[in-house]
Amino acid sequence: MTTEEKKELQITACKVRMGVIEGTHGAKAGHPGGSLSAADVFTYLYFKELNIDPKNPKWDGRDRFVLSKGHTAPGLYAALAQRGFFPVEDLPTLRHIDSYLQGHPNMATVPGVDMSTGSLGQGISCAAGMALGLKHQGSASRVYTLLGDGEIQEGQVWEACMFAAHYKLDNFVVIVDNNGLQIDGPVSKVMSPYPIDEKLLSFGFHVRTIDAHDFDQIEEAFHEARTVKGQPSAIILKSTKGKGVSYMENNVGWHGKAPNDAEYEQAMNELSAALRELEA
Repeated sequence: MTTEEKKELQITACKVRMGVIEGTHGAKAGHPGGSLSAADVFTYLYFKELNIDPKNPKWDGRDRFVLSKGHTAPGLYAALAQRGFFPVEDLPTLRHIDSYLQGHPNMATVPGVDMSTGSLGQGISCAAGMALGLKHQGSASRVYTLLGDGEIQEGQVWEACMFAAHYKLDNFVVIVDNNGLQIDGPVSKVMSPYPIDEKLLSFGFHVRTIDAHDFDQIEEAFHEARTVKGQPSAIILKSTKGKGVSYMENNVGWHGKAPNDAEYEQAMNELSAALRELEA
């Protein structure tokens, strides 16, 4: 990745983070912490990795993405808007009664959403089924799914992993946002999923653990996943919950709480300053 390409991704990721704050502030609800921790991987997926066409969201030849941790829809929506699937100006309508941007992704109303998700653990199962279906069709399309580290406490997740390995779904990439916090506290104390890498290896995955906020590492991991044959891939993102907003970082209280007007102003000022620095 060139220095210019990396800078463009960092600029876009900053705009995605601003979209998360706009959305959750507008909704007076939502989940900013996990949306911010995943902003870099959302950006890489939609601006580098995925073979998609915003002008034709239902194109048969597209790659698929399933947000298994559906409550972080503000991050997905912000990335989709930046990519041109719908207007950025719509982000503050998040969760409003008459808005198409509801609290969890809805494939019937949101352009670019491939699967409606909400109940934790179900998204990866749908994504694994998609990957197998595409294999049967002889399609070259790939399927990606993003899970939270608290989400992988769900038993259904591991059934889906067993399924993916059994059917040798090398067109399937599972991404785990390991920010270490869930709604009730540290994942290690609520119900430890560790060691995540060894669990996924034992289920038959090719596994990489990377810094979630380093675009060079992100690119290397996704490029490597494309070379893997005969087994699914997993990328574990070591991330910071609330990344980019000082008072939200590593603060479990921002798992599912919207910023008030003063907090919104502080967050946007911080992100605007970061954006100016990147664009300088």
